Amino acid sequence: MRAIAVPEYGATPVLANVPRPEPGPGQLLVKVIAAGVNTLDWRIAEGALKDSVDAAFPLVLGRDGAGVVEDVGEGVTRLRHGEQVYGCLSDVARGLGTYAEYAVVDQHGPVGRIPDRLLYSDAAAVPTACMTALELVEAARVTAGQAVLVAGATTGVGRAVVQLAAASGAKVVATARRAMAGEIRGLGAAATVDPAAGVFTDQVLAAHPGGLDTVIDLVSDTAGAEALVRLLRPGGAYAGTTWAVNPDAMAARRIRGVNLDGTPTAALLERVSALVDSGGLRVAVEREVPLHAAPGALADDRAGPARHGATVIRI
Repeated sequence: MRAIAVPEYGATPVLANVPRPEPGPGQLLVKVIAAGVNTLDWRIAEGALKDSVDAAFPLVLGRDGAGVVEDVGEGVTRLRHGEQVYGCLSDVARGLGTYAEYAVVDQHGPVGRIPDRLLYSDAAAVPTACMTALELVEAARVTAGQAVLVAGATTGVGRAVVQLAAASGAKVVATARRAMAGEIRGLGAAATVDPAAGVFTDQVLAAHPGGLDTVIDLVSDTAGAEALVRLLRPGGAYAGTTWAVNPDAMAARRIRGVNLDGTPTAALLERVSALVDSGGLRVAVEREVPLHAAPGALADDRAGPARHGATVIRI
């Protein structure tokens, strides 16, 4: 089958022909129609999991995908042949991902039926971003009336965080360049601050001189996270995905610090599906590219800046 793979960590992703996987007991073989592009994809290609997962090579890239159940292994009862499914469909240990014509996933893994209102391309952009966002908002304990800063609001995860935090009744301040500010306010942000228009922490403090209740941070290094933590009131919470803070040091300052290591599950994906079906979560796909153009799409994501929506690979 055709796939985008790397022969080793650190190598340039290329279009390759690799064997089509076969589903084992309890597994689904999914014919992939669309795959979502995530920052994690190029990080894995560079070796982000080399110390934690014994990957098989060539390693097919891609975590998120949407498609049709083509075949099932022995003992599968949860989903059937012909069903339209989406989720996190990668298996790095077997060298399998979603930038390919076929993917394999355990029936009890983070896979489920595509929400009725989504096309394949939209569905492929949902799983990692929206599950991570839901975990972040809950880990931060966002509640009505709080002042919440979302740093990295124009990323896929950030867009979902803005929607979920606003739906909880929080007053959301989001980082966004001027060209994207209206779009982010349309997702529920009460205000935006432009990192390119001076020191944005000063902009936040000017609007919230008493400080913030919560910071949800998707982009900062250690120094950047420290600047954001200083915006918090005593008793506030910082939740991030870049592992940029020491929770014990935060606790000494009466700040609850959370470094999220997201865990996609079938139950979490079902909750996301329900939110999508109810209109509580929306995704925006900016562009679709063919499979052979996936290496360029990964390079674009790595270079930034944030786009006006997700990139999806049509298989």
